Amino acid sequence: MNWRLRCVTLAVGSLLGASSLCYADAPGAGVDPIRALSPALRIAAEHSHARKLSFDEPDLRSSSALIVDETHSRVLFARRADVAMPIASITKLMTALVVLDAAQSLDEPIEITRDDTHAGKGAFSRLAVGTKLPRGDLVHLALMSSENRAAHALGRQYPGGLTAFVAAMNARAKGLGMTHSHFVDPAGLSSENVASPEDLSKLVMAVSQNPVIRDYSTDKAYAVHAGRRMIGFRNTDSLVSNPGWNIIVQKTGYIAEAGKCLVMQAIIDGRTIVIVLLDSFGKYTRVADAKRIKKWMEWRLTAGLANEG
Repeated sequence: MNWRLRCVTLAVGSLLGASSLCYADAPGAGVDPIRALSPALRIAAEHSHARKLSFDEPDLRSSSALIVDETHSRVLFARRADVAMPIASITKLMTALVVLDAAQSLDEPIEITRDDTHAGKGAFSRLAVGTKLPRGDLVHLALMSSENRAAHALGRQYPGGLTAFVAAMNARAKGLGMTHSHFVDPAGLSSENVASPEDLSKLVMAVSQNPVIRDYSTDKAYAVHAGRRMIGFRNTDSLVSNPGWNIIVQKTGYIAEAGKCLVMQAIIDGRTIVIVLLDSFGKYTRVADAKRIKKWMEWRLTAGLANEG
């Protein structure tokens, strides 16, 4: 895994360097070659140039984004990829990873207590105080439905309690090379939980190796026994139900400070692709941006512009 992450870092630098060199080394520096053409040829050239720009990068609405071709260890697109931002419930990927690293029994029952409730943002939960669920169900709901009380209870029941759990989250992030990351809570309700898109690409690649996280994060729906009731939950990411997508692992997130967020690993055109979208405005923008990325990649391949490496 480490060699892939190093390749990703090198690829970012290569992309940034190439974008400036292609103009600096152009023949006839200072002269616009398109303007030198006849009117008819100029129109055709400008049209071709506009199409090339649209092939070069997707039209995204997210403030920060990163697209990594993990199969070929290449960065396909980066926007503010090294800037740390609030990540909201994307945090729960790290929460699940730390819980599963500790090898605690997934069958052990955990009770939701008042300590797991929150008075402000994220206060709503369908898990009432007093609900008892196996640890595995709490991991499932935290990943699939972004259940905040489930995530908090997982951290609270970690050996050494919540303080030790948050320390383990930050230690795991450091071990993955997530140099711009910092965690203060397991649910992602604090805006102090931050990471850069580059950091999150490393996290996505790491959690994709865990079959429990893969299965739970992409499950479409799940029901749990809460006392005498059955409570049904659905995935917060509508793309997992879309037959046109092959998603390996995913997580959504939202708080006001973070905007709408989405990370995923998916198979697109036979390649393993990591997508990170942070601070998307509008209810459906993160999903629309993911669809734009998929279409952009398919378009590039159809046009013969995708580099097969």
